[in-house]
Amino acid sequence: MSLVELIAQADERGLAASGLACLDRCVPLLGGDDEILRPLWASLTDGAGAGEWGERLEQTRAKLDAAGAEDEAVVLAHRMLEAAPVERSAAEVRVWADACSVASLQIHRLLDTIEDDASSVDARREGRTEGMSPLVAAELRRQIVVLEVLAGHGQAGLRRALEVSVEGRRVLRAVVSRRTRQQG
Repeated sequence: MSLVELIAQADERGLAASGLACLDRCVPLLGGDDEILRPLWASLTDGAGAGEWGERLEQTRAKLDAAGAEDEAVVLAHRMLEAAPVERSAAEVRVWADACSVASLQIHRLLDTIEDDASSVDARREGRTEGMSPLVAAELRRQIVVLEVLAGHGQAGLRRALEVSVEGRRVLRAVVSRRTRQQG
């Protein structure tokens, strides 16, 4: 099943976790530490009220100020954070999760040293993967795994979704570090 189809079938929690996972993997571009999004992850559990998401989101935004961002990858990461809906309704979270998917794949495409053959990330999301660059391929796999795990295991899949995000964050942190050394 393509990523586009998985997003279309996901429930509200799956969509929120999918968007959050994309954002989480891009935290190295935002200057946040590994724990910055933990309160948002915690708000996806059954015991957390819907209002906690919005409150925790605003606290996170305050800690990750977008002032002065000029790098395209950094700008895209900040847009993901700013576009997150304060009200976690299924309709709003679906739009956000879809936009985060595109932005995260585009960020990985921008940071990959090997060029991707596709003219846009939309082809990748629809399942056309021939000639895909390694960094984009890994991000696409992570997005699919997160949605599949949540569809198959519900709340119990949140831990695995977070593990997938942590792995992706480490990869992106290494890519960003290498890029900084090469530019500086």
